Amino acid sequence: MDKVLESAGMKKSFGRSLLYTLPMFLITFMFMTGGKPNFSDPASALAMMTAFLLVNVLYFFMHYTGKTDRYRAVLFIIFALSLSYTLIHNMLEVRKSMSFSQADILECKIPFCHLVIPMMILPAAFTKSIIFPGSIIGGFANISSMVLLWLVATVVLGRGFCSWGCFYGGWDDGFSRIRKKPVIKKISELWRWMPFAVLIMVALTSALALMPTYCSWICPFKAVTEFEQVTSVESATKAGIFLSLFGGLVIALPVMTRKRTQCSFLCPMGAVNTLSNKITPFTLKIDKQACTECLKCVEVCPLYALTPEDVKAGKVSLFCSRCGKCVDACSKRAIHYGIRGIPAGTMKNFSRNLFLFVSFLFMAIFSAGSIISTFQGLFKFIF
Repeated sequence: MDKVLESAGMKKSFGRSLLYTLPMFLITFMFMTGGKPNFSDPASALAMMTAFLLVNVLYFFMHYTGKTDRYRAVLFIIFALSLSYTLIHNMLEVRKSMSFSQADILECKIPFCHLVIPMMILPAAFTKSIIFPGSIIGGFANISSMVLLWLVATVVLGRGFCSWGCFYGGWDDGFSRIRKKPVIKKISELWRWMPFAVLIMVALTSALALMPTYCSWICPFKAVTEFEQVTSVESATKAGIFLSLFGGLVIALPVMTRKRTQCSFLCPMGAVNTLSNKITPFTLKIDKQACTECLKCVEVCPLYALTPEDVKAGKVSLFCSRCGKCVDACSKRAIHYGIRGIPAGTMKNFSRNLFLFVSFLFMAIFSAGSIISTFQGLFKFIF
């Protein structure tokens, strides 16, 4: 009898999960095909269908298994890798190189990155100028579309953008999962305030120099996207800094700590998105009646967003990116997705389902172009 009941429960869960996936299925199909499926090019059609199935299978298993981070991370990491591939592929086709020249800067041919946004605000306010040499409208990764996407994500997801939208975050997220146990087990939570210092520094220096200083000097992701041509001691120094920070904060420390150290300790956009957590409708809540204070959530949090003091107080800090790792780790379902204004411990399933739909849909749509492009290149190489 127990096996029969278990089987019936699984079938019910399977059917309910399919039902939850149906809206995602329809929306992503319309978006990826433009409402007009075209199968004239086999490689392009296969790439589109592979990306489409990938997105919807992952979303289905989020509901079917009740696990969030496990399946979010797969798409998030693929997004980061595919975005780098797409950028590098486009630059090699256009420039024959990953580096850009002074001519590319003067002609505003640099793809825009959301990390530049905090550095643009002061110069735009006081000098009415855009200090980034990219296209305002039109072209690949233009300024207006990227700013609009980031604004929407910031209002809706807050720092959730760092786990559901940032096309760089999948790098340190992926490396943080390589080891089963950390080598470095303790880093002071005070370091999580470092991105605010970086934010202030790059905002002021960018306003004074009228150039995005973070991008010019300390962005580790220049190592996997684009960089200035090495033609002088200065440009060689910059390249060395980019590679060192990428190797240290994106690869080595995440492997040794099982934490996202670049996002936690350096990224100025992470600081901005942390502040935006105050206005977003979604949050994580701790049900104190169910919580046993085992602190498993503190142990697994990749962004140092939870401390023992937070758990005892029954709250999640502003540093939370809503990746779902703590939710997956809690056997008591004491920590859960919630909606601002709704008490902890109530409407757990509804809040999770609504958050997953909004956040996963954003990531699916935002990542679709680069993932499809990557699959196209892979299939053309294979076949």
